[in-house]
Amino acid sequence: MKTYTATPADIDKKWILIDAEGLVLGRLASIVAMRLRGKHKPSFTPHMDMGDNVIIINADKVQMTGKKREEKFYWHTGHPGGIKSKTKADILEGDHPERVLFQAVKRMLPGNKLRNKQLTNMRIFAGAEHGMEAQKPEVLDVASMNKKNTRTA
Repeated sequence: MKTYTATPADIDKKWILIDAEGLVLGRLASIVAMRLRGKHKPSFTPHMDMGDNVIIINADKVQMTGKKREEKFYWHTGHPGGIKSKTKADILEGDHPERVLFQAVKRMLPGNKLRNKQLTNMRIFAGAEHGMEAQKPEVLDVASMNKKNTRTA
């Protein structure tokens, strides 16, 4: 029996809509990363972009467990004395709250050239409005998959 390898003609991409309101950040990011890679499909091929197109709305209302919202994370600009810090709460209340979810999903994908291609299939919106109605996305109810996926503030 030969090993099955998908070709570009075999790839069937769907549009998925996820409402992130009240969902736990890490659990949501792992589900989105799995959908972007295509690991939920029986025809998964690791070196192909097999994943679905994912639309995430209400990214500013995502929840975190424990004290992760108040913990600082640091980065360095590369200049002397250029260490910077911010909390996730500051970013979620700032101008671009979708960056927290984007970075969480990005870090769950393998660090290769295919990651950039797969990340272009994800659209994140801070509010409830999105301009992707023409694609007729299917709603994926992440909250009903597991009771631990949701958290009330």
